[in-house]
Amino acid sequence: MRVIAGTARSLPLKTIEGLDTRPTTDRIKETLFNVMMGYIPESKFLDLFAGSGGIGIEALSRGATYCTFVELNPKAVSCIEDNVRFTKFTDKSNIIKADAVSYVRGLKEIDYDVIFMDPPYEKGYEKQVLNILKDKVFKEDTLIVIEAVLNEDFSYAEDMGFDIIKGKRYKTNKHIFLEKRD
Repeated sequence: MRVIAGTARSLPLKTIEGLDTRPTTDRIKETLFNVMMGYIPESKFLDLFAGSGGIGIEALSRGATYCTFVELNPKAVSCIEDNVRFTKFTDKSNIIKADAVSYVRGLKEIDYDVIFMDPPYEKGYEKQVLNILKDKVFKEDTLIVIEAVLNEDFSYAEDMGFDIIKGKRYKTNKHIFLEKRD
Protein backbone atom coordinates (compact mmCIF):
# COMPACT_ATOMS: atom_id res chain seq x y z
CA MET A 1 0.00 0.00 0.00
CA ARG A 2 1.21 3.49 -0.78
CA VAL A 3 0.15 7.13 -0.87
CA ILE A 4 -1.01 7.75 -4.42
CA ALA A 5 -1.04 11.56 -4.74
CA GLY A 6 -0.01 14.82 -3.10
CA THR A 7 2.93 15.78 -0.93
CA ALA A 8 3.59 12.22 0.30
CA ARG A 9 3.04 10.63 -3.12
CA SER A 10 4.57 7.17 -3.62
CA LEU A 11 5.57 6.71 0.01
CA PRO A 12 4.90 3.13 1.12
CA LEU A 13 2.58 2.57 4.08
CA LYS A 14 2.59 -0.29 6.55
CA THR A 15 -0.46 -2.49 7.00
CA ILE A 16 -1.21 -4.95 9.75
CA GLU A 17 -1.17 -8.66 9.09
CA GLY A 18 -4.37 -10.69 9.04
CA LEU A 19 -7.97 -10.04 8.15
CA ASP A 20 -8.69 -7.39 10.79
CA THR A 21 -8.24 -4.58 8.24
CA ARG A 22 -8.89 -4.32 4.51
CA PRO A 23 -6.48 -1.80 2.97
CA THR A 24 -8.17 0.09 0.15
CA THR A 25 -6.63 -0.69 -3.24
CA ASP A 26 -4.97 2.11 -5.23
CA ARG A 27 -7.67 1.99 -7.91
CA ILE A 28 -10.52 2.34 -5.41
CA LYS A 29 -8.62 4.99 -3.45
CA GLU A 30 -8.11 7.02 -6.63
CA THR A 31 -11.83 6.83 -7.47
CA LEU A 32 -12.78 7.71 -3.89
CA PHE A 33 -10.57 10.80 -3.83
CA ASN A 34 -11.75 11.91 -7.28
CA VAL A 35 -15.28 12.07 -5.85
CA MET A 36 -14.10 13.83 -2.65
CA MET A 37 -11.73 16.19 -4.48
CA GLY A 38 -13.68 19.38 -3.74
CA TYR A 39 -13.94 18.58 -0.03
CA ILE A 40 -10.31 17.71 0.78
CA PRO A 41 -8.18 20.89 0.41
CA GLU A 42 -7.99 22.80 3.72
CA SER A 43 -10.34 20.27 5.35
CA LYS A 44 -10.49 18.80 8.81
CA PHE A 45 -10.79 15.03 8.20
CA LEU A 46 -12.10 12.31 10.54
CA ASP A 47 -11.01 8.75 9.76
CA LEU A 48 -13.21 6.35 11.79
CA PHE A 49 -12.29 2.65 11.99
CA ALA A 50 -8.98 3.90 10.56
CA GLY A 51 -7.16 0.57 10.15
CA SER A 52 -3.64 1.42 8.96
CA GLY A 53 -4.56 5.09 8.44
CA GLY A 54 -4.17 5.00 4.66
CA ILE A 55 -7.29 7.05 3.84
CA GLY A 56 -6.58 9.79 6.37
CA ILE A 57 -2.94 9.98 5.30
CA GLU A 58 -4.03 10.23 1.66
CA ALA A 59 -6.31 13.13 2.66
CA LEU A 60 -3.42 14.89 4.43
CA SER A 61 -1.18 14.32 1.41
CA ARG A 62 -3.83 15.89 -0.82
CA GLY A 63 -4.21 19.04 1.28
CA ALA A 64 -6.34 18.31 4.35
CA THR A 65 -5.07 20.50 7.17
CA TYR A 66 -5.76 18.01 9.96
CA CYS A 67 -6.85 14.41 10.43
CA THR A 68 -8.15 12.60 13.49
CA PHE A 69 -7.66 8.84 13.27
CA VAL A 70 -9.91 6.70 15.48
CA GLU A 71 -9.04 3.01 15.83
CA LEU A 72 -9.50 0.49 18.65
CA ASN A 73 -7.16 -2.33 17.56
CA PRO A 74 -3.76 -1.77 19.30
CA LYS A 75 -1.80 -3.24 16.37
CA ALA A 76 -3.60 -0.94 13.95
CA VAL A 77 -3.00 2.08 16.21
CA SER A 78 0.72 1.26 16.23
CA CYS A 79 0.62 0.94 12.44
CA ILE A 80 -1.08 4.35 12.10
CA GLU A 81 1.53 5.91 14.40
CA ASP A 82 4.35 4.48 12.25
CA ASN A 83 2.69 5.62 9.01
CA VAL A 84 1.97 9.14 10.28
CA ARG A 85 5.55 9.47 11.52
CA PHE A 86 7.00 8.11 8.26
CA THR A 87 4.92 10.49 6.11
CA LYS A 88 5.79 13.40 8.43
CA PHE A 89 2.18 14.24 9.25
CA THR A 90 2.59 14.02 13.04
CA ASP A 91 1.86 17.73 13.53
CA LYS A 92 -1.28 17.51 11.39
CA SER A 93 -2.87 14.51 13.07
CA ASN A 94 -4.29 13.06 16.23
CA ILE A 95 -4.49 9.29 16.78
CA ILE A 96 -7.13 8.16 19.21
CA LYS A 97 -7.25 4.58 20.49
CA ALA A 98 -10.98 4.24 21.02
CA ASP A 99 -14.16 2.64 19.85
CA ALA A 100 -15.39 4.78 16.93
CA VAL A 101 -19.04 4.70 18.04
CA SER A 102 -18.12 5.92 21.54
CA TYR A 103 -15.81 8.58 20.12
CA VAL A 104 -18.58 10.04 17.94
CA ARG A 105 -21.05 9.86 20.84
CA GLY A 106 -18.64 11.99 22.90
CA LEU A 107 -18.36 14.80 20.35
CA LYS A 108 -20.23 17.97 21.36
CA GLU A 109 -20.56 19.11 17.75
CA ILE A 110 -19.29 17.94 14.39
CA ASP A 111 -16.61 20.36 13.19
CA TYR A 112 -15.13 18.03 10.58
CA ASP A 113 -15.42 18.76 6.86
CA VAL A 114 -15.17 15.07 5.93
CA ILE A 115 -16.05 11.98 7.97
CA PHE A 116 -14.84 8.73 6.46
CA MET A 117 -15.74 5.38 7.99
CA ASP A 118 -14.73 1.90 6.94
CA PRO A 119 -16.14 -0.28 9.73
CA PRO A 120 -16.08 -4.08 9.83
CA TYR A 121 -18.63 -5.19 7.26
CA GLU A 122 -22.15 -6.28 8.19
CA LYS A 123 -21.87 -5.48 11.90
CA GLY A 124 -24.15 -2.42 11.87
CA TYR A 125 -21.53 0.07 13.08
CA GLU A 126 -22.24 2.56 10.30
CA LYS A 127 -25.91 2.65 11.28
CA GLN A 128 -24.93 3.21 14.93
CA VAL A 129 -22.65 6.10 13.96
CA LEU A 130 -25.29 7.70 11.72
CA ASN A 131 -27.87 7.30 14.49
CA ILE A 132 -25.61 9.34 16.78
CA LEU A 133 -24.67 11.88 14.10
CA LYS A 134 -28.32 12.63 13.26
CA ASP A 135 -28.70 14.45 16.60
CA LYS A 136 -25.43 16.41 16.42
CA VAL A 137 -24.92 19.99 15.31
CA PHE A 138 -22.91 19.94 12.08
CA LYS A 139 -20.54 22.26 10.36
CA GLU A 140 -22.01 23.31 7.02
CA ASP A 141 -21.57 20.85 4.14
CA THR A 142 -19.87 18.02 6.03
CA LEU A 143 -19.37 15.05 3.71
CA ILE A 144 -19.87 11.59 5.24
CA VAL A 145 -18.40 8.66 3.32
CA ILE A 146 -19.10 5.04 4.25
CA GLU A 147 -17.37 1.99 2.82
CA ALA A 148 -19.61 -1.09 2.89
CA VAL A 149 -20.39 -4.39 1.20
CA LEU A 150 -22.33 -4.22 -2.04
CA ASN A 151 -25.60 -5.53 -0.61
CA GLU A 152 -25.70 -3.11 2.35
CA ASP A 153 -28.97 -1.15 2.28
CA PHE A 154 -28.69 2.51 3.27
CA SER A 155 -32.32 3.51 2.69
CA TYR A 156 -32.63 4.10 6.46
CA ALA A 157 -30.21 7.05 6.17
CA GLU A 158 -32.88 9.20 4.49
CA ASP A 159 -35.21 8.63 7.47
CA MET A 160 -32.41 9.72 9.81
CA GLY A 161 -32.08 13.06 8.03
CA PHE A 162 -29.22 12.35 5.63
CA ASP A 163 -29.25 12.80 1.86
CA ILE A 164 -27.41 10.20 -0.20
CA ILE A 165 -25.66 12.41 -2.72
CA LYS A 166 -23.73 9.69 -4.53
CA GLY A 167 -22.96 6.00 -4.52
CA LYS A 168 -19.97 4.32 -6.13
CA ARG A 169 -19.92 0.54 -6.65
CA TYR A 170 -16.84 -1.63 -7.14
CA LYS A 171 -16.46 -5.40 -7.58
CA THR A 172 -16.69 -6.31 -3.89
CA ASN A 173 -17.73 -3.15 -2.01
CA LYS A 174 -19.11 0.36 -2.38
CA HIS A 175 -18.84 3.91 -1.09
CA ILE A 176 -21.91 5.89 -0.09
CA PHE A 177 -21.61 9.69 0.10
CA LEU A 178 -24.02 11.48 2.44
CA GLU A 179 -24.73 14.94 3.77
CA LYS A 180 -26.92 15.83 6.73
CA ARG A 181 -30.12 17.64 5.82
CA ASP A 182 -30.67 21.00 7.53
